Amino acid sequence: MILDSLAGADRYVSLHPAFGRAFTYLREANWTQLTSAAQQAGQSSTRHPIDGDRIFVSIDCVDGRGREGARLEAHRRYIYIQFTIDGNEEIGWKPLADCALTSEPYDEAKDIMFFRDRPDSWLSLPAGRLAIFFPDDAHAPLAGRGTLKKAIVKIAVS
Repeated sequence: MILDSLAGADRYVSLHPAFGRAFTYLREANWTQLTSAAQQAGQSSTRHPIDGDRIFVSIDCVDGRGREGARLEAHRRYIYIQFTIDGNEEIGWKPLADCALTSEPYDEAKDIMFFRDRPDSWLSLPAGRLAIFFPDDAHAPLAGRGTLKKAIVKIAVS
């Protein structure tokens, strides 16, 4: 797991060949247009391809659930870059190896599994900050309060 601002993201480009492209997208995206389009369509989340299924972004405009409503989840096929566009997101974290209480087994089609375990740590992600979660990181997004606008870049591991 990595926590930083978008301004500091370039120091992580060497960790995955697609990170540079993802960070460039996050810097150059028209967030007003992307979040407005999702809200006008009445959707809480919209998907936009960057490089087909290898790199894509989901734009979420949702209300936070608070810590008590956030569930730990993990993914096998994708690295997740969670970037807060607007609002005060909070995300829980726990090493996947320490998660013992599966609430929903791995769904290969959706690349997700959920846990009843609680996070060990909570990360504050105000606007402009990002967190990178690898397949060995369980994370509990949407623990912030109020309206959250965020981008989740999903990058295929291989």
